[in-house]
Amino acid sequence: MVVARSIALKAVNTASLWGLNRSRFGGLPKVQTVRALSTIMSPPSKAVVYEHHGPPDSVTRMIELPPVEVQENQVCVKMLATPINPSDINRIEGVYPVRPQVPAVGGYEGVGEVYSVGSAVKGLSPGDLVIPSPPSSGTWQTYVVKDHEIWHKISKDSPIEYAATVTVNPLTALRMLEDFTTLSTGDSIVQNGATSIVGQCVIQLARYRGIHSISIIRDRAGSDEVKERLKALGADEVFTESQLEVKNVKSLLSNIPEPALGLNCVGGHAASLVLKFLSFRQGGTMVTYGGMSKKPVTVSTSSFIFKDLSLRGFWLQKWLSADKAKECRDMVDYLLRLAQEGKLKYEMELVPFDKFHSALEKALGKHGSQPKQVIKF
Repeated sequence: MVVARSIALKAVNTASLWGLNRSRFGGLPKVQTVRALSTIMSPPSKAVVYEHHGPPDSVTRMIELPPVEVQENQVCVKMLATPINPSDINRIEGVYPVRPQVPAVGGYEGVGEVYSVGSAVKGLSPGDLVIPSPPSSGTWQTYVVKDHEIWHKISKDSPIEYAATVTVNPLTALRMLEDFTTLSTGDSIVQNGATSIVGQCVIQLARYRGIHSISIIRDRAGSDEVKERLKALGADEVFTESQLEVKNVKSLLSNIPEPALGLNCVGGHAASLVLKFLSFRQGGTMVTYGGMSKKPVTVSTSSFIFKDLSLRGFWLQKWLSADKAKECRDMVDYLLRLAQEGKLKYEMELVPFDKFHSALEKALGKHGSQPKQVIKF
């Protein structure tokens, strides 16, 4: 089926069928009918595309895109790995606030190797390991052609799977620990959604800085094993939601100080449990960066009046859009060094590109809780 579609796609005017231009399919330029002999061309690219928004397992398909011209300021990158993130799914569904115009190639972050460079490109050479930084849509394809300024050269010693996933989740964890309150050695934080990659990164980055972490997980089969796994990463305390159905959660903390910062990616009751811990001190802050339960955050009036509680939100996309490219790249290099040193790790499953839709089903939760799905080309 894919072969037939690919042949059919090549048999017509690709540009008119897909409306290809620099803003679509991750920046692929329009196919030219007449080219100079010296023109650099990319190889054909296999890509996961969607022509309209909807359920990702229904609207995505794998096709072959024809070679495209690598213009003088552009770089052609052979992708090595790219993850399936929840935000990727939301973009395909059409519910994410910022999304590419359809038809589009999926994906937003990843890692690749420079395949060829345009005549005016300096500082990048074939064989260099690069990531799009800040992230850029269209990474679910074997070859990506984008402006040279998109690509950030990283150390060739960087673990490929971590380089592919470093920007969206680990960077979110790092920014939330740094942007909302001043944390010193010996302070503590509390979070729900602790088994997520952001949650795992929060635990490890906090431990690395001498900050205690309290993690909240759902009640489910195997919760004892989950607790041990999170504690092995550096969590000081891990509680199931049912364990916190007590009047005074402070009594559960032993020698850990009351947290100054709470992180919420769930909402609803799980957010209220984070607020329980923040209610024991003045001026606590809860940062919401997700809403997996799709339920609202409810806060008592007294928490605002008598405890001076602050509720904030964090969206990485907004932070990246605030002229943060240099700062983003410095932090990515820092996080990759931690990963290379074994100080930052999280569970992932590497899946061959031709098994993409199997990985997508896992990312959609159709097979229960699964590790982060990372496509390997």
